[in-house]
Amino acid sequence: MISTSLALAAFALALAWPVPILLSHAKWPTRAPATALVLWQAVALAGGLSMLGALLTFGLAPFGPDLVSGGISFATSFLGDQPWGPARPVHILALSGAVLLGGHLLLNLVVTIVRAERDRRRHAQLVLLLSTPLPDAPGTRLLDNPAPVAYCLPGAFTTMTVLSAGLLSLLDEDELDAVIEHERAHATQRHDIVLMLFRAWKASLPWFPIADRAHREVGVLVEMLADDHARRSIDDRSLARAVALVSTSGSAAPPHRIQGTWTGAAPVEDARQRILRLEATPLPAGPK
Repeated sequence: MISTSLALAAFALALAWPVPILLSHAKWPTRAPATALVLWQAVALAGGLSMLGALLTFGLAPFGPDLVSGGISFATSFLGDQPWGPARPVHILALSGAVLLGGHLLLNLVVTIVRAERDRRRHAQLVLLLSTPLPDAPGTRLLDNPAPVAYCLPGAFTTMTVLSAGLLSLLDEDELDAVIEHERAHATQRHDIVLMLFRAWKASLPWFPIADRAHREVGVLVEMLADDHARRSIDDRSLARAVALVSTSGSAAPPHRIQGTWTGAAPVEDARQRILRLEATPLPAGPK
């Protein structure tokens, strides 16, 4: 299994560095953000599994010719009189590394999910306390805040779209409709789940620059997907104006940024990229 381990290690290395770099510099994701988003998820999942697989296959190499027989032989040996059997220290180290890495990734995922749900509930309670329902817009709440802010709070059973008074005073009717449709797309397509998974990956590997790059790229892609949803009912010009007005409003950033939020503090470069895309890229084919 040494050759398999080396192949998996090489595959993991490719997915950890050159592949994400090439993908982040590619031009085609702006034309097909859904495909690019799936590809980023595949890269992250395959990269993690190949890292674990490389360690496991190397660690189990003394126990059998393949992963299944090696795993069975290792379990039998571990439960018997000779726990490590024919394994050398380097194989024990590889198996220990696989267990620690797998446990670390899983634990960070669980912690991220628990924290995200806790923060979402707390935020929803504050919104209900500090906002009022927006007439003629079911599931939408209005905050008495001069800063132009819009975001969604998706949940398993209920979803809220939150708008500020500053946003309503800044945008005209078509631009406001564009923002609302954009936020509804985040909620219905559950972009929060995708972002949470990449946030967990970033938290698991804070020293790994590609994890941060992937998190940023995925954040831009979900904004493009939400834009495309809005474009199916709102003209591109109104949507582009809304993005430009909110991104250049100069409002202060909230203390913690909610993914999928339209605020004046959103990265100007991201907004510029979205506006250029709206002007140059036709709406991708999809269900109306």
